[in-house]
Amino acid sequence: MFLIVAKYLIPKGYRGMAVYPFILIKYYKDQVNVVFLNHEKIHLRQQIEMLILPFFIWYILEFFIRFIQYKNRDLAYRNISFEREAYIKETDLNYLRNRSFFQFLHYMKSNQ
Repeated sequence: MFLIVAKYLIPKGYRGMAVYPFILIKYYKDQVNVVFLNHEKIHLRQQIEMLILPFFIWYILEFFIRFIQYKNRDLAYRNISFEREAYIKETDLNYLRNRSFFQFLHYMKSNQ
């Protein structure tokens, strides 16, 4: 994992993003935010297990499906299975040690 502060690469409204093998963050202060970094590390693990490119294809397709479902951009984003897993487990700093493969599939059901 490589951590890069890249203020202008992060879309408006977001603090960071994971693009294997990098975690791009908008603010220097987030370099020490263990919960935020754990969230992004969960995305790195998801990307590795899906061989990176299929992860991004799935992510985009699921976003569009959720957007049609909810007609709300933020709600669509929050209900992407990858995001649901990362948000629910981001405070569990031991999660990645015990996480089994394709755990995001358990988060496919919409939450609203």
